[in-house]
Amino acid sequence: MKKILPVFIILLLFTVLFTTTAYAAGDVAGAIESTWTSAKTQIKAVVNNVVFPAIDLILAVLFFVKLGTAWFEYRKHGQFELAAPAILFACLVFMIIAPNFIWGILGM
Repeated sequence: MKKILPVFIILLLFTVLFTTTAYAAGDVAGAIESTWTSAKTQIKAVVNNVVFPAIDLILAVLFFVKLGTAWFEYRKHGQFELAAPAILFACLVFMIIAPNFIWGILGM
């Protein structure tokens, strides 16, 4: 405790001495709102044309791989495990229809 306390006090002293308060000059909220207004159409286009298709592709590949492994497990053991392919299929369907309603929820 005797070794840690002086180090802690020195760190606290340096923190107090070398921190400064930053004040914004002008209307920061207005600048952020105008930037968001001009960028939201670009963000929406990128998300619709890049992000959602990439997630759809990943989920489709995972779905078919899991369906194949479930089929091979069925042939090997005689029991077909349906939970994982069903969950992946539901996620895939959700992600395919997500662009239709996600922007309404976000107010864009």
